[in-house]
Amino acid sequence: MSQDQRYYRLAMKIFADFGISIAVPAVLAALLGSRMDTHFGTGSLFLVIFLVCALVFTAIIVYRKARVYEKMYSALIQKEEKKS
Repeated sequence: MSQDQRYYRLAMKIFADFGISIAVPAVLAALLGSRMDTHFGTGSLFLVIFLVCALVFTAIIVYRKARVYEKMYSALIQKEEKKS
């Protein structure tokens, strides 16, 4: 596998992982908040609360994953430098 392919593979992995990490909490929060607001008749109170919680949760997840991927990218670069 060429070095470019390794970079593209890592980039696609990061893209997919971050996309899922951002979308899933937001969608679940919106569905749950909307359903609870309808059930309890609270306007959009639960929707806003759950979306804020999802935002915080997503930020923590993305930060942790970014640190992991940064290490993976650094290892990939170091491996390339050793070959040169």
